[in-house]
Amino acid sequence: MIYFETPRLLLRSWKEEDIEVFAKINHDQLVMEYFLKPLTDKESLDLYNRIQDEFSMYGYGLYAIEKKEDGAFIGFTGFHNITFNVDFAPGIEIGWRIQQEDWNKGYVTEAAKACLLYAKENLPFKTIWSFTSLPNKRSERIMQKIGMEKVKSFPHPSVPDGHPLKEHVLYKITI
Repeated sequence: MIYFETPRLLLRSWKEEDIEVFAKINHDQLVMEYFLKPLTDKESLDLYNRIQDEFSMYGYGLYAIEKKEDGAFIGFTGFHNITFNVDFAPGIEIGWRIQQEDWNKGYVTEAAKACLLYAKENLPFKTIWSFTSLPNKRSERIMQKIGMEKVKSFPHPSVPDGHPLKEHVLYKITI
């Protein structure tokens, strides 16, 4: 199912054939640089299944991104329920991850802006959060480009104390 589109992208339901590319994205050291570690094939499959479950439960989630020009699956952008112990949870996060070869082409910004518009017109929430570790300036720049405002920094409770990725930056937008 196609949920919405942009001039260059389709944001759609996931297909089983996306799993192989998804696992490759999650193995990539540079893509996963600001996560605790790259994902194994099993962890990628588990994440794929959790994404499917969120769509079933809530009617929204992390949308698969497909390029119109060649039909290639390149990653995801969309919404995820924040469930870990922080003062802005429960809440809705907008997040993204795409394959490295499609970085710096504006795809994530284009898809994320479309997600926000889709949420404003179709989804039941108005406040959306985004966060990343302090060193991840690429993702923080996307947050700024899509109109989010910086709220604060916070120690991510799932990252071990003393880890260089412990401190995160939090952004917010009301749609």
